[in-house]
Amino acid sequence: RQTLEESFDGLKRMQESSFLLHTMPKPTIAAINGAAAGASLSMSMACDLRVAVDGAVFTTAFARIGFSGDFGGSYFATKLLGSAKARELYLLGERFDSAEALRIGKEVDELADRLAEGPPLSYRYMKRHLNLAEHGNLRDVLDLEAEAMMYTGRSEDFRAGTAAFLAKKKAKFTGR
Repeated sequence: RQTLEESFDGLKRMQESSFLLHTMPKPTIAAINGAAAGASLSMSMACDLRVAVDGAVFTTAFARIGFSGDFGGSYFATKLLGSAKARELYLLGERFDSAEALRIGKEVDELADRLAEGPPLSYRYMKRHLNLAEHGNLRDVLDLEAEAMMYTGRSEDFRAGTAAFLAKKKAKFTGR
């Protein structure tokens, strides 16, 4: 029987496959022809593209068996689907089919398009604040927010956004 350390080292070696799928210079495609559960779902999310046949099913499955997850699934699910959906998939461990996966993908595409039209300067500060909020304290977040409001309030994006809002039009942001 392996020691805990030997098991840990073995799992780390196997998980390297997810890292390589995600970082290799060539595009990677996951062909899903059945069930993608647990580590196989994680590895499919590590790929650049995913193609699933009708009838394919997906689940994190970890919560159902008392595991916490591996192969970078929590990382990739958060990046691909957003924190709230990733938490739902991991904590509830429910199954979903290829139609649901396609619907989720379309929602992600719509969100990405919306974000691409948004104010990049403001997004940069928002992400900094949100990331700090995960592990920092309220005082630090309040200070950073105040500083960023002064910078963004003097930006071209703020002027363009305010003018568009007042004119009931869509703003065009430049990141300046």
